[in-house]
Amino acid sequence: MTDMTVEAALAEELHRIAPDIALDDIDRTQDLREEFDIDSMDFLTLVTALGKRFDLDMPEADYPKMESYDALLEYLRSKTA
Repeated sequence: MTDMTVEAALAEELHRIAPDIALDDIDRTQDLREEFDIDSMDFLTLVTALGKRFDLDMPEADYPKMESYDALLEYLRSKTA
């Protein structure tokens, strides 16, 4: 899986949850929930959608590794490599 494919999928799934937020307007290193103004249920929806999309097990114990956009992107890249 290419890095571009993973990043495009992440951007698409985030857009479904927070359609009014542009990726260019956020700090990719800050807490994803704050930058996208999403709650814990939205975050769970995002993780579930990405897990299904890439056929990945994304356990709750790994959630701290997914705190920011960049961290989640790196997590996905490492799991899909």
